[in-house]
Amino acid sequence: MEGTDWSPEEIRERLRRRAAFLRDLAEARELRRRVAPRRSKRAQIHATLRRRTYRAE
Repeated sequence: MEGTDWSPEEIRERLRRRAAFLRDLAEARELRRRVAPRRSKRAQIHATLRRRTYRAE
């Protein structure tokens, strides 16, 4: 395609595919965030241990 000679149908189809892609991308990010609690929990435990290391008695 040349770029400027797109028909309205082609533009609508392109926008529809783009919207579907962005929905899938958001879904993948959300899934990654839900699957990654192991990492965040590990980081939280390490942060707690660092705080305990420097706690004044």
